[in-house]
Amino acid sequence: MSNDLIGLKNLGKTSVQWLNAVGIKTPDQLRANGSVATYCKVRDRGFKVSKVLLYALEGALINTHWNELSSDYKTQLLRKVHHLSNHMNKF
Repeated sequence: MSNDLIGLKNLGKTSVQWLNAVGIKTPDQLRANGSVATYCKVRDRGFKVSKVLLYALEGALINTHWNELSSDYKTQLLRKVHHLSNHMNKF
């Protein structure tokens, strides 16, 4: 099925279950939310996630293994998470 998250690179059963738990059930929904916001939703839901999930989500969106993302790219993603987290904590 083309809408199946499990078919995306880097995503396995557990990560797909986490995505489903935060309302993301299709690749289109993942794309619409983006890797950073999706990571924050999963983390804020209480799942014990590492930054590898962030990289895996981004890799899934660009069809690249997460370990192939450059260190600069990973740093940019982490900065976006930090920025979004700080922004959300103000409300």
